[in-house]
Amino acid sequence: MGDTTTVPDFAEEFAAAAEPFVELDEVLWNPISTAAVSRSHPRFDERVLDACCGDGASALPTAELVGVGGLVDAVDLAEPLVEIAQQRAGGRMPQLHLHVADATTWEPDGYDLVQCVLGIFFFPDLEAGTRHLIERARPGGRVAVTVWARGAIEPLPELLLGALPDDAASGLDELTKPTIDVADTPGSLAHWLSDLGLVDVRAETVQRHLELTPELAWQLVLGTGLRAIVSGLDDAALEGVRERYLAALAARDVVSVDVTTLIAVGRRPE
Repeated sequence: MGDTTTVPDFAEEFAAAAEPFVELDEVLWNPISTAAVSRSHPRFDERVLDACCGDGASALPTAELVGVGGLVDAVDLAEPLVEIAQQRAGGRMPQLHLHVADATTWEPDGYDLVQCVLGIFFFPDLEAGTRHLIERARPGGRVAVTVWARGAIEPLPELLLGALPDDAASGLDELTKPTIDVADTPGSLAHWLSDLGLVDVRAETVQRHLELTPELAWQLVLGTGLRAIVSGLDDAALEGVRERYLAALAARDVVSVDVTTLIAVGRRPE
C-alpha cells in the first residue's frame, strides 16, 4: 500500500504548544472527541486505552462513561498536555490513569476498547504503531481510530509553507499534508484497518467546517501539527510569517476551513 512512514516525532512540538493547543479545545478538539467517543461507546466497568490523549478531550468523557468500576489508561508523550488533563480530572476520577508515555510502545493489553483520536498520523511508523495499538485490545475488543478526512485543513498548510522565509521552507513539503494517503476516505480507512487485523470495521465521515477569523487562522498554526512548519523561527521571523500567511488567506478569500474527520470502529478477532 505504499510508504506508510509518516512525519517526524511531534511530541516536543505539542509540548511547546500546550497553551495554544488548549485554546482550540472548544472549537476543534472537544467536538471531534465528542464525535469519536459517541461512536467508540465506552461502557460501564470497561478497561480502555486512550492513546495520544492530549489534554484529555476524549479521555475525560470516557472515564465518566466507564465509571469508577472501569479503568482508562490515557497516554501521551507531551507532558504539559498530560498535566493539563490531570488538573482537569482533579481527584474526582480515580478510574482515570494518565501517563507520559509512547503509545507505540505501551505494553499493557487486554483492553475492552482502544481508541486514538487524531494521533496515529504522528507515529514514526504508521503501520507498525497502529498494529501495536490494535494488539492492545483483548480478543473481541473494540478499536476506534479517528483521522482527518481527505482535504481537511486545506489550504492552510500550503499557504503557511508559502509564507516562510525562502531559507526556511526547504525540506518541509512533507509537513503540509495532515491526512494519511492510505486512510483518507471511509472506504480506504476501513480497508486499511482490516488489513492490519481488525474485523467488522465500519467507518464514517463526520463533516464539519470552521469559520475563520485571522485570530483563529493563526491559532490553528500554533495549536496543531502545523506548528512544526514554523518550528525554530525566532519571534521576528514568526511575525513575518503570520503577516504573509494571513495576507495569503485574504488574497485567496479563504473564510472557512474543512475540519472533517473519519471515525472507524472495528473489533479484534476472537
